[in-house]
Amino acid sequence: MPDLQEDKEKSSLRKLLLQKRDTISADYISIASKQIQKNLKKIEAYRIAKKIAGYYSIGSEVRTGSIIQEILADGKTVALPRVAEDEIVFCEVRSFDELEKGEFGIMEPKLSCPITNNFDIILVPAIAMTKEGQRLGYGMGYYDRFLANTTATTIALTYSKLLVKSIPRSKHDITIQWIVTEDDVINTS
Repeated sequence: MPDLQEDKEKSSLRKLLLQKRDTISADYISIASKQIQKNLKKIEAYRIAKKIAGYYSIGSEVRTGSIIQEILADGKTVALPRVAEDEIVFCEVRSFDELEKGEFGIMEPKLSCPITNNFDIILVPAIAMTKEGQRLGYGMGYYDRFLANTTATTIALTYSKLLVKSIPRSKHDITIQWIVTEDDVINTS
């Protein structure tokens, strides 16, 4: 049974950090996202990866559109998540034309896109991270459930100001192996 106090703390922290992230200016998001894209290429596992699971950014998240575009331009396979009942599945996409608004207003692959697995890299969305790889997600558990069953290298993209000292940890939380910010590339292992 989940720890209600822990859930309450995470929920409160999530709300606070989302508010903090939402105050970041559009100009800063644009500049930081470009630098994060450059920094991402410092990770050898990412550079040599052939099959990458990504996500389509929303709101004040690090912009992933140009990262996805670059993966496609490099001739690599890219897959994006779609919610299917109470889990996420990753579907291969070849262009942004294969996306549509999903259940949470997030751009998702259309049903015609093939489900795929066995990724070299998974880019993981995060509200905040600790330098040790503890991730604060959106609270639905989709990514933790998916990551529990993969051997792919995991990379979280976030802003430096959203690196925090600690995040309440649940037993099902998965540690992320790499964190990329506009200022740094952190290997958590």
